[in-house]
Amino acid sequence: MSTSRFAVFVDLENSGGKAETLNNILEKVKIRGDILMGKVYGYTEKFGGLKELLLSNTFTVVPSLRYGVAQKNNADILLVLDAMEIAYTNPLIDSFCIVSGDSDYTPLVGKLKSMGKFVLGISRSEVASTIFINACNEFQFLESVSVRRTPKKANKKVDNASADEGELLKQIESILDDHNNDEVFASELKGILLRLRPDFNERNYGANTFYKMLNRLATQYGTIKVRSDNYNVMVSLAGEESADNGKSERGLTPENWVDAFREQLSHYKDDGFERINPSILKADIQSLYPDFQEKTVGFKRFSDLLKALEKEKVLALEMDAQRNMLIKML
Repeated sequence: MSTSRFAVFVDLENSGGKAETLNNILEKVKIRGDILMGKVYGYTEKFGGLKELLLSNTFTVVPSLRYGVAQKNNADILLVLDAMEIAYTNPLIDSFCIVSGDSDYTPLVGKLKSMGKFVLGISRSEVASTIFINACNEFQFLESVSVRRTPKKANKKVDNASADEGELLKQIESILDDHNNDEVFASELKGILLRLRPDFNERNYGANTFYKMLNRLATQYGTIKVRSDNYNVMVSLAGEESADNGKSERGLTPENWVDAFREQLSHYKDDGFERINPSILKADIQSLYPDFQEKTVGFKRFSDLLKALEKEKVLALEMDAQRNMLIKML
């Protein structure tokens, strides 16, 4: 399977500038291919916490020189110029990731696509332009680039080794989820893991082969499935019948749904998001609770459920300039 080769351009003001968020963006791109070069725009000392992550991924920093009312447009123009220069001068790069939702980048996307380049857009749902979203080959909301899953709890004492194993499992699940639940060759999965973790070695997890490590994770947690097919090892997310054995315990009821929504909203707030699109919240809740429907907790529409949460002071509802509903974290 061929591997895409990416150039990544990040508008730090759009991404929020948190190390964890930027790392999630880079993981999303590395699942799709190699990052050959990257640049961040609008860098100031307030983003100092990103230094290690930027250096370890060999990113170039374009500082923010704040002067006059057109300062943001200057950064936008620099990003467009850099992207076009790379598109014309570096034939190795066949894919571009633009971390911004500004509709001003739509002509850039169109030009890159006309040159045969693949364009991945990533942005906060609060500021993502519908025009920009539709122009990209693929678009991801920033709130959704990190897949939160709840693996089965093993009856073991949690130590540093098992905690790291849990992080590894989370990355494997994220990779498989990104493949739309299709099976992935174990060799391809390992290649992606090595892009995400250059120091990855299955021996560090007590297994002398990658296949044995996958089998142990599948048996212990039940969230992935491993099978052999004519000497090929295939890996996929476990189906609902095996991964959701306890869904009756995890299902939403009129008694626990408010706490479930409050917890999910706290994740967005911890990640630095002030506002999100309601569709993001609903999709993440349905990912955690596959049987979720508004009527099971007493509502006809999702908007009615949100209004009830507003009365409970769990969130606040606002309208943007286009009269679209937004959820504000409290």
